[in-house]
Amino acid sequence: MHIELSKDKLYFSIGEIASAFGVNASLVRFWDKEFDILKPKKNAKGNRMFTQEDVKNLQLIYHLVKERGFTLEGAKTHLKEGQKKTLDKYAIISKLETIKAELNSIKNNL
Repeated sequence: MHIELSKDKLYFSIGEIASAFGVNASLVRFWDKEFDILKPKKNAKGNRMFTQEDVKNLQLIYHLVKERGFTLEGAKTHLKEGQKKTLDKYAIISKLETIKAELNSIKNNL
């Protein structure tokens, strides 16, 4: 899954995150409580503000739970045991999906 969020922006609201991932804000809040790697800042009103690093971690959590079918406990264990390796694999998969989409676009324009 390729998430479209501005690379120039420092913080994202929970609504922006939920919309980008196609999930409810309540699921993002739930994941925030469940996964220690998520560390959104809170503004004066107490609203979560997610950083670019949080977005990368959310992509990884989404990939493990929604795309690969991990349980929450399985995803937590997987992240603790091999976060760097998992992140690298996810980055490779994401780049390959982008390349595939570009190639399909070129093919369709022939």
